[in-house]
Amino acid sequence: MNKQESDILRTLFAEPFINQRLLSEASGHSLGVVNRSLKTLIAEGYLTNEIKPTDKALHEYNTKAPKNAIILAAGFGMRMVPINLSAPKALLEVNGEPLIERVIKQLHEVGVKDITIVVGFMKESFDYLIDEYGVELVVNPEYAAKNNLSSLALAANRISNTYIIPSDIWCDRNPFNSHEMYSWYMVSDIVDNESDVRVNRKMELVKVGERAGGNAMVGITYLLEEDAASLRDKIKKLNESGKHDEDFWEIALYKGEKMVIPARVVHASNVVEINTYEQLRELDAESNQLRSDALDVIASVFHVRPEDIVDITVLKKGMTNRSFLFSVHGDKYIMRIPGEGTDQLINRAQEAEVFRTISGLGLCDDPVYINPANGYKITRFLEGIRVCDADSVPDLKQCMEKLRAFHEMHLTVPHTFDIFGQIEFYETLWEGQPSMYKDYQQTKEHVLSLKPFIDSLEKDWSLTHIDAVPDNFLFYKPEGEERELLQLTDWEYSGMQDPHVDIAMFCIYSLYSKKQVDRLIDIYFRNQCDRTTRAKIYVYISMCGLLWSNWCEFKRNLGVEFGEYSLRQYRFAKDYYRYAMKEMEGVREE
Repeated sequence: MNKQESDILRTLFAEPFINQRLLSEASGHSLGVVNRSLKTLIAEGYLTNEIKPTDKALHEYNTKAPKNAIILAAGFGMRMVPINLSAPKALLEVNGEPLIERVIKQLHEVGVKDITIVVGFMKESFDYLIDEYGVELVVNPEYAAKNNLSSLALAANRISNTYIIPSDIWCDRNPFNSHEMYSWYMVSDIVDNESDVRVNRKMELVKVGERAGGNAMVGITYLLEEDAASLRDKIKKLNESGKHDEDFWEIALYKGEKMVIPARVVHASNVVEINTYEQLRELDAESNQLRSDALDVIASVFHVRPEDIVDITVLKKGMTNRSFLFSVHGDKYIMRIPGEGTDQLINRAQEAEVFRTISGLGLCDDPVYINPANGYKITRFLEGIRVCDADSVPDLKQCMEKLRAFHEMHLTVPHTFDIFGQIEFYETLWEGQPSMYKDYQQTKEHVLSLKPFIDSLEKDWSLTHIDAVPDNFLFYKPEGEERELLQLTDWEYSGMQDPHVDIAMFCIYSLYSKKQVDRLIDIYFRNQCDRTTRAKIYVYISMCGLLWSNWCEFKRNLGVEFGEYSLRQYRFAKDYYRYAMKEMEGVREE
């Protein structure tokens, strides 16, 4: 039985046959399709000659009915800045009703009561749904590091005549039915440049070229047992492979360039995917979740109404902060919102003091606004910006020239960045949990044994950036300028320190090999680095590797993973302890 025949059979269960014209209108298929389908359904024993469903049709109708639903609600909802810190996206309200509650009620209306919700971010916020709606919660502990393929994998064994539903959907009309006749994947009739699938004439979903424009992917799916049987294993295997941590679960639906289930096309006005603050504002301008202290700050700074703040777009999530782009009266700005646990890591009053110190020196754009209490910061947006390419020697030369020029200013602030103190401090934030590394204590002892060497050296103590990594060197070309300009951003860790720490930080963030480390040292010192200084930088690499490894362990306990970066930082601590010891021995021999 094909899709058209299934649609017509389901329509006949819903209302008795009168004539082909009315059946065509009710099913949404042409008269020609209706006539062909009726002949086939009669011939195959699903309809009598009087166009009434047979027992065979009733069995098919009941066997394929929905049994349960899985709602995927684990993610951060990063594109919902600046309001995603206060509530999970699934609990955002439209017309006073949380998105996920509306979906649950619509499922209940068609008799689906067996509902599993996969949660992660702010998982405790969903507990009340167990009591109010009888749902079951499944926790995805890897929600911060992986996409929703990992969430569905946790509930894959439950997929059989199942609705799979994203949690950021608002449906005007109930998209579910007490009976379904085939598997489908829902898309909108609107064209979306971010979509990579398009509905063809056979109602198949086929891949299209990048930015070619496809049907907007709504994401609601129905999977019959006959399709779920193979998909259950495929979903689990894809997740276990470790190659698809950033993929959506829909990757499992593809066979070559086509989805294995047909499309269900809905009108864009009936189903809305809420991905951004502005989409929520368009749908319900009175939503309680639209209240944001970040937007209140912007409105106050620029003396505008909240609705004058437009083009709100999330920027790539940083390792410490969340930032978003916005426009006010045609001018673009970036607002920084500190990330999870940042208040324990960074003294915002000290950061504000650094900005006062470097103001007007051409090192970076002065903030339009900075709050030393909570770390909110607004800066001007630079068009056509690019970051340093850590593998480009020309880029490295310009960045090291900029860094050296900053160091030679010999600026001072009242506070210090104490590397060894920070190593200990980050460890205390583990709250008694042991390190994930078996040999951590030995590694720490090795790193601490390097301190007497550092303490014995004379250092040009001055304001040091601390986070002078490739991503914080910004190349840009102002309108009317022929050459690129360069500035250094993200000064939140800055303090008094040996400026050569900045070289070490650049290396470990770039995940450099020893050969690349030595190349950067030679670029900074213009091939005139003495052996003692090189040994000192190796020591700093070891120290800072352990520092950021400890930082990563703290963030990991908050549910934020950094993958290879975390592992490599620990390797820097161990490997550069050995390199430093060897270089220090050479210094003593000389």
